[in-house]
Formats: sequence, C-alpha cells, structure tokens
Amino acid sequence: MSERSYLDYNATAPLRPEVRDAMLGAFAIHGNPSSVHAEGRQARAAIEAARAKVAALLGARPDDVIFTSCGTEANALALAPVAGAWRCYMSAIEHPSVLTGGRFSASDVTRIPVTEDGVIDLDFLASELARHHFVGQGARPFVSLMVANNETGALQPVTAAAESVHAVGGVLHTDAVQAAGKVPLDMGALGADLVSLSAHKLGGPKGVGALVLRERVQVEPLIRGGGQERRRRAGTEHVSGIVGFGVAAEIAAAELGKARDIAKLRDELETRALAIAPEAIVFSGRLPRLPNTSCMAVPGTKAETLVIGLDLAGVAVSSGSACSSGKVEASHVLRAMGVAPEVAQGAIRVSLGIGSTPADIERFLDAWGTLIKRLRESRKAA
Repeated sequence: MSERSYLDYNATAPLRPEVRDAMLGAFAIHGNPSSVHAEGRQARAAIEAARAKVAALLGARPDDVIFTSCGTEANALALAPVAGAWRCYMSAIEHPSVLTGGRFSASDVTRIPVTEDGVIDLDFLASELARHHFVGQGARPFVSLMVANNETGALQPVTAAAESVHAVGGVLHTDAVQAAGKVPLDMGALGADLVSLSAHKLGGPKGVGALVLRERVQVEPLIRGGGQERRRRAGTEHVSGIVGFGVAAEIAAAELGKARDIAKLRDELETRALAIAPEAIVFSGRLPRLPNTSCMAVPGTKAETLVIGLDLAGVAVSSGSACSSGKVEASHVLRAMGVAPEVAQGAIRVSLGIGSTPADIERFLDAWGTLIKRLRESRKAA
C-alpha cells in the first residue's frame, strides 16, 4: 500500500504516463501552428491529430472541436451564442462557471429546480418552454444541463431535455466535463448542440479544454484577434497541452469498460462506510450516477473535520466542487436538493479513478472508522 490514497479524481485525475510522454515529445515541436513553413506544419499536424482524437470521444466531427484553456472557458464560450433574442435556462446544480450566466443578463436566466435526489425537474422545464410560446416567436430558448453532477455524480436526462428544447427551436448545451471518460458519450445520442470538455478530468494536462459544436451551430468568440480555431478562439494554441489532451481522450475511450470495476470499489466503500456510521447519508445514491463518485455526509459533522482528518491519515478527498479556491463550504448543489444546512455542511466527495485499488478503499475505511469513533467520543464527553 502506498503512503497516500488519492480519492479526488473529480477534482483532477493524475496525469497519465502516456500523456506525459506525448507532451514531452511535443515540446520539441517549436513551430507556430499558424506558420506555413515545415516547422509550423508539424505543429499544426500535431494539433489536428489531437483534435480528431477528442472528437472521437464524442462521435463528433474534428472540425467542430474548439480548443480552450479549460472547461470553465468552454462553458463561458458556450454561453455566448450568436446574436439574437434568447432566453436562458440552466439547472440549479450546474458548475459555477455555468451559473454565472455567461453573456446572458440575469433577467434572461431561469434556474431549473431539481428533485431531492438531485435530478432536473423536466416537468418544470417543459412548462417553462410552453409558457413562453417559443414556437413562431422571435426569442429562442438556450438550455444548459450537465451530463453528470460533479459533486453527487447524478446523471441528468440530457436527451429528454434536448428533445423538448429542439421541439421549440432551441439550443441545448451540456457540460460533460465530469462525465467524459467515465460513461459512454455520443453527441448524436445526447442530442446536445454544444458539449464542454476538460483534459485534466480524464488524465490529461491541466489548462486545456474544448467546446464541441454540433454541425452549423455557432458561438460568438470570447477572445478575438488572430484566426486560430477557425476564428472562434484567438490565440496561439497550447500545442503540447492539446497533444496531451488527445492522448488522454484516446485512452479514456479505450478504457470505458473498466468503469464497472471502479463502480464495485465505490459501492464497497459506501456499504462499509455506512456500516461504520449508519447515520451517514449518501446523496443521489438511489439514482444512476457516475461509477466513481460518492457524496456523503455525517449529520452534525463539518466537512472540514472529515477532509482534514482523512488527509492527515493519508487519504485525499474533497468537499464539494474543487473550484471554490480551497474553501470548505456548504454546497449549492445540496442546497438545491433541499438538504438541511446542518447536513449539507458535512458533505464530502470521494471520487475514484483508473488508479484506485482495494488498498485505497481499505485506507479510507480505516481512517473513516477512526474519525467516526473519535467524533462519537468527543460528543459523549461534551
């Protein structure tokens, strides 16, 4: 057993050795991808090869992949549709980069509620689409709904939502950052018009993402200047990072079959953790989830106590999203699910990955058991 167990794959997955090797090779490509000489063409070829690999992860066309600096930028770019009259709808459990609304004004954004299990209320969306009589009107609906929640892992009914949205001439964006590489994704089957991805969630480098468009869907560039990315995102491309993204996407697609083994580890962790602490709650546990994700809380216990205690015992987990600058605070996702504040403040997220082993589960459970025992003793003494 290693000295530490890393169970925070949803925050970032460890860089794959194959990705590191490919990136080191790409560092030797010193041409600018926009240059027409041999060195520039070599850099361009490396980018286009990676673009094809990322597109294949979604069954999309390479020409429709726009490389960005991260998933957050991909979401922001998605929320910048071409000029026109739009009304935006987004689920209440979206990533913070979506909840900011992009270029939509606050008055044009409606939050879609979720059930107590953390799944979007499709009836609410349908009623909103019907209430605004979009068919034949000037305005069009723009809906953003993630494939899987980054905190609970709950899978969302993207395909059903897309059918309702398209029926009234709307556009649907889905943040697939957490789902890519964990569950099979096909852009056509999803029905999504725009899909956001991030390299570091699937074993690629940090600082590279992508927005994938359905054919003929357009967005307004956030960064203007040169003609890179077919004039949809200016700036010299991060060649080595993009190469790494391509390799990571290729590996992730090939290893999707291993998700079942990861799910077994996750289920064992939950079963035994609940046996140690029967009062603990697993959120969205009754619904289809990402195979690697478990969000749980012990009522009356703060997440900070659990996260720090586990860390000291050699186990890395997190509290909610990793995008809160290191803060341990109550989750907007659990709040939207109607979870009581005193319970939500104790939620931690355990997320496994391709490198997780039974030994990691044992280390977590040993640390978990020690923490729960210590908490019970301190309460008795209080």
